Amino acid sequence: MTVNYFLVATFYIEQFGCRATQADGAAIERQLLERGCSLAGCAETADVVVLNTCTVTAAADAQARDAIRKLHTHNPATRIVVTGCYAQRVPEELAALPGVSHVVGNSHKARIPDLLANTLRAPAPTNFVPAEKLLAPILTGDIFEQHNVLVAPVLGGEGNHTRPTLKIQDGCNNRCAFCVIPFVRGKSRSLPPDAVVEEIRKLADSGYKEIVLSGINLGSWGRDLIPRHDFLDLLRQILDETSVERLRLSSIEPLDVTRDLILLFASTSRLAEHFHMPLQSGSDRVLAAMHRWYRTEHYARRVELIREHLPHAAIGADVITGFPGETKEEHAATLEFIERRTFTYLHVFSYSSRPGTQAASLPNHGASDIVKQRARQLRALGEAKSATFYRSQSGRTLSALTLRRSSDVPDSTEWTPALSSNYLKLRISGTWAPNLFVNAICPSGPQVIVSPVLEANFAIT
Repeated sequence: MTVNYFLVATFYIEQFGCRATQADGAAIERQLLERGCSLAGCAETADVVVLNTCTVTAAADAQARDAIRKLHTHNPATRIVVTGCYAQRVPEELAALPGVSHVVGNSHKARIPDLLANTLRAPAPTNFVPAEKLLAPILTGDIFEQHNVLVAPVLGGEGNHTRPTLKIQDGCNNRCAFCVIPFVRGKSRSLPPDAVVEEIRKLADSGYKEIVLSGINLGSWGRDLIPRHDFLDLLRQILDETSVERLRLSSIEPLDVTRDLILLFASTSRLAEHFHMPLQSGSDRVLAAMHRWYRTEHYARRVELIREHLPHAAIGADVITGFPGETKEEHAATLEFIERRTFTYLHVFSYSSRPGTQAASLPNHGASDIVKQRARQLRALGEAKSATFYRSQSGRTLSALTLRRSSDVPDSTEWTPALSSNYLKLRISGTWAPNLFVNAICPSGPQVIVSPVLEANFAIT
């Protein structure tokens, strides 16, 4: 029998990017803990740091490089293992950075625990600096061949968070003109329904009350399976066969938000009233240039259907500004489209040219100062929408899940962070343990401390 062991056993996982990436990091963390490693309190004190990267924008790449430099400067002996989408896309670029011990792409991410077992048996090199003399080993391959099947994730929450993320779908068959993710994540593939149910059952039996379903293109779940399965049927199966108290979707394409899906959400309190639907633009010409599969009328109808059946639901959107060729009139059309609809929040991205994508070769890339100005306008509009939504919920009694306090927030006995079904971030009066459902009257804004409804039936175990 082969026994895996570590001579040095402290590690830290630093996360970047989407919920699917965070779910990958949680699985790596759980595997290392099961092998007897200890989770360090911070990256600076760990023997090994795994950087789980994103590459959706140039800013995401720069953020990862900056983190590597800071870690190596603070502690040159720390082994830095870089993985994720950036590592899959340009591994040589990361391998040349001082301090990087290994680069592991998405294609080989599952091998990281074995890799670290071997790495930690060897003494740390004393000098990582000369790239021409020492280049970090690289483990990447053809993402399409390496990941034909999505395997069941390892049981465990997302880092130290209260709400674990379960990745049930990976990859994407769409080819949006701006997006590099299909090239680094591969074809769409789904976790089989019985495996999904079993993982959720394990998480619920372990005491987790809210579970987040994630994927790169979540609504496409099941289309690659034989026989083909439907995402809506999966949700029904989860509700019928597990005891999970609340299920939340991370992000779903607008055309996958059907009337039947909305009606299912309206029929039960176990599905969080929260829809994050990428919009990207309020201009039909820009949407066509982006190779998005819908037009503004289709998106608007989804918002109307949600509001018709779930008037208090959270509706969030991703928006890209500065796509090549976007005119000031088309930017104005996006602002108008958002202004006329009841969005809860916006995630605004300035267009970032990604090597290998179709958009990278398009003419008329916007001037950076103009793109920044448009992004500021969209973010201001998003903040106004959020404030309006908070005011619309004032006085309502909401079911909120208490959360762990973020490490960058000072300890306080005055309030506890909590999240409502419709994605309102609240501060509940008093000190509460995480992972409890508390009924509270919604205040007029997120920074107001609110008292729980004492006569409510608290879900305290």
